[in-house]
Amino acid sequence: MSQSEQEEGLSQALEALSDRYRRELLVALLRENPQDDDDRDPLDIIDPPQEPDVLEAELFHNHLPKLESMGFIEWDRETGQIATGPDWDDIAPVVELIYDHRDELPDGWL
Repeated sequence: MSQSEQEEGLSQALEALSDRYRRELLVALLRENPQDDDDRDPLDIIDPPQEPDVLEAELFHNHLPKLESMGFIEWDRETGQIATGPDWDDIAPVVELIYDHRDELPDGWL
């Protein structure tokens, strides 16, 4: 992999992790094997500080499409279920690092 490809991958991972809801979704996928759970509704795996309708709109029109286009998740729009995507291994080490050090992170980061 060339240096520019590595830098692009890092930029994409940082963009994916720049939003709290996306971080929570990715950490939830890290902790639980989606193939073992038939109910991976994204609204059930994050802890929203805002109204569920607002969160649902943000997730379904912004966050989930972004993570899916990056290849980090697979998202079934009809059922709302999510699973790790084809490029999951590119972001998993960073998500695992965040999860392993969650107690050291500032409030609201996860």
